[in-house]
Amino acid sequence: MKISLDALLVLDAIDRNGSFAAAAEELHRVTSAVSYVIQKLEQDLDITLFDRSGHRARLTPAGELLLRDGRYLLDAARSVEHRLQQQAAGWESELVITIGDLIPFEQLIPLIQRFDQLGSGTQLRFNREVFGGIWDALYDERADLVLGAPGHPPSGNYFYREIGSIDFAFLVSPQHPLAQAAEPLAAHTVRQHRIISLGDTSRRLPTRTAGILDGQDVLTVHTLDAKLALMTAGLGIGYLPRTLATPYLQNGQLVEKSLKEKRSCTKMFYAWKEESPGKALAWFIENLGLCIQQKQLII
Repeated sequence: MKISLDALLVLDAIDRNGSFAAAAEELHRVTSAVSYVIQKLEQDLDITLFDRSGHRARLTPAGELLLRDGRYLLDAARSVEHRLQQQAAGWESELVITIGDLIPFEQLIPLIQRFDQLGSGTQLRFNREVFGGIWDALYDERADLVLGAPGHPPSGNYFYREIGSIDFAFLVSPQHPLAQAAEPLAAHTVRQHRIISLGDTSRRLPTRTAGILDGQDVLTVHTLDAKLALMTAGLGIGYLPRTLATPYLQNGQLVEKSLKEKRSCTKMFYAWKEESPGKALAWFIENLGLCIQQKQLII
């Protein structure tokens, strides 16, 4: 290969510093060594990189093209070098975090900002799963850490900590027939109306359901936004965590109805499988705990 990273590094230094001498000083080399690198590169590529007719060496169009594209290579090489150094220091190259459908992602932004300040080089990847699919992501090793997993974990070796319990509200649209029905609602009354359910995204573990009565008509969707849109349109009934339901109750888009058989609260967890976590995973485990203690993560 005729183009080396060292030659690109020299070319970049000359352009940024404005002269061969200044580039040599930055690179801790003599000026003649810098000139030799450029001359050899010009000979190897059979092109002229600098217009030397004036007092200041200026890049030719060919030199500008090489520098522009070469900087991509330099940036990539620096990034790889940094990640290798950080990995050798115990930081993972990537951390995959699965977020449950009921965890507002906005609450994690301050946590991500603090993690970025560490300069770890660990690349973060977040994804969403629903219901049992959250545990399934950990079971199936699609995630290093899961947040907002409902109920206790399936059988296996897991480490987990409780986030808190979710109190669910039973909700209908003001236009729905149940909005005017006498309370508390009996199960046989609720069963006659379609419920909107978030589909479990499990791939290997058995799927889970909650709040659905035997024989009840079910409309299944896979996003919370879709569920809310259908419920506020009066196309079905359903449950929502009370914290998420509050704005819709306040603006009148949804109405809460009491039931004779109230749905119990659900415990939520964050969990991982590594007995000896890397530095990035260990950081998130510790700082999620602090967020929960300081009530910065609310479910």
